[in-house]
Parts: sequence; structure tokens; C-alpha cells
Amino acid sequence: MKKLGFLLSLTTNDNDYQMEQAAAGEEAARRAGIELRIIYADNDAINQSQQLLKIIQSSTESRPDAIILEPAGSTALPQVARAAASAGIGWVILNREADYVAELRRTYRVPVFAVTSDHVEIGRIQGRQMKTLLPQGGSVLYIQGPAGSDAAQQRTDGMQQTKPDNIQVRLLRAQWTEGSAFQAVSAWLRLSTSRELPMDLVSAQDDSMAMGARKAFQEISDSQLRDRWLRVPFTGCDGMPKTGQACVRSGLLAATIVVPPNAGMAVEMLAKTISGAATPPERTFVDVRSFPSIEELVKPGGKKRPV
Repeated sequence: MKKLGFLLSLTTNDNDYQMEQAAAGEEAARRAGIELRIIYADNDAINQSQQLLKIIQSSTESRPDAIILEPAGSTALPQVARAAASAGIGWVILNREADYVAELRRTYRVPVFAVTSDHVEIGRIQGRQMKTLLPQGGSVLYIQGPAGSDAAQQRTDGMQQTKPDNIQVRLLRAQWTEGSAFQAVSAWLRLSTSRELPMDLVSAQDDSMAMGARKAFQEISDSQLRDRWLRVPFTGCDGMPKTGQACVRSGLLAATIVVPPNAGMAVEMLAKTISGAATPPERTFVDVRSFPSIEELVKPGGKKRPV
């Protein structure tokens, strides 16, 4: 009997969450006895689409039984999804919702579903963290993911729902990587109006972007200005044990949000479905949580509880 083979398409290999996605997928595949191939799109949706179409259009023997996709761009590649389903290849979307899922489930006899974090709730948690860290209000430099990213927009929407009116937010864009956030903040700091702005918190939609922002502030030549920026709290998101959570414990971050990798769950769900189990629902949410909890979060001048 032919061994099941899955393809996992991730956005980049320069992001701690994507690395955890890869590790979770590999571990789940090993347990299930599935061959898993992982490819990376270098944060380029066109490249990702071309990579997948080449694989879908390859010989039948070399095609995977299913593709698990974390989209690199603003869409979940609907045309590629239809090509995969029509070729008899299952299709699972990670961390994104797509309108075409219901249609493909009705039209094709392959598993099609989404496994995603609740990005609006992630944003709501960030807003609550802001409220706790800035009880008297203040200004926040908020580093978003790329324009066109549903996850970035949903996180921003959720943050706006829960942050108090006395907290003002200035938005910057980056690409879910430390290097891109470093470049974005460095460019912002070169503006004559930016350096003296009284920011009270730096919050990023991704731990690696939070650390990239911190690195940009560390390189300010004016020691007084540099020290002032590095005294403000930094928060991030993803909360991987060896990166985001470790940065909280070391004091580099005041807080993060734990977003469990879901590639392993997708591999397990696919394997069970192909083996005869019922098809999962169109969308499965993965729980997220503040780290430390909102109740344990440090307030300025307060005492920190163990995390």
C-alpha cells in the first residue's frame, strides 16, 4: 500500500512561528507514518502559487495526497486550491479563512477545510495588554503584518475593539520577520518627527517583529534617547516556548500571546479523514492566550508574579 504523502507550504523560514509550524508538522507526520515535504515561499504569494501549481501539475505518481497551506499573500490562492481539488489532492488552509472552502467541499470528493487561530481574539488580547500596561493611557507604536494580510487586519481590528480610548496608536507595517521590522522602525526613526514622539509602549503582531523593533532602538546613537526607548514595555505575539516566552521571562518582552502551531493538527486531521474518518468542519479554531495572563501582567511600578 502506498504511503500517504503531504506537502506543507509555509510562508518563510525566517520566522520562529513558521519554524514551529514545520516542527509540529514533521512530528505529527512521523507519528502517523506519513511522508511530509515542506517548502517555503519567501513571503512571496506569486512564488508560492507557482511552486504549488508546478507540484499539482506534475506526474500523478509524484503528487502529494494533500496540500497544507499557510498563505504568504492576501488571498488563500483560490485558483490553486481548485486545481488541487480537481486533481484529487486534499487542501487545508492554515491561519486564514477562505470563502471558497464551502464550494470546494460541495464540488470535490477530497478533504478541504481550514485550521486557524482566532486573529480577532489575538488582537483583543493585545488591546487588553495595552490597557493593563498603560492604566493611565498613553501612546503605542503598533507594528502590523503586511498590507493585504487578513491576519494582520483582523488582529488590528480586535486590538481597536478592546484598547481604551485614552490609548493612541501609531501604525507601522512589516513582513512578519525581525529584519523587516528592524528596517521599518529604523526608517521611521529617521523621520525628524519620530524620535521625540512620547511613545509609552511598543506592541507588535509577532514576536520576531517586536525583537526587530527593539534592535532598531538599540542602534540609536543618542544614548539618552536610546535608553528612553528601551525603557518602554515591548509586547509581541506567537509565544513560542524558546523565543517569545523566553523573551518574556528574560524581560526583553513584557508580554506575548501564545498561538499554538496548528500544522501538526492539520496533518493529524487529514490523515484521519483520508483513512475514513468524518471530514472535519469547514473551520477549526485553535485557542490563544496571553502570556503572562492579563491578571499576572506587570503594571508599571508593580510587582511581577512568576510566569
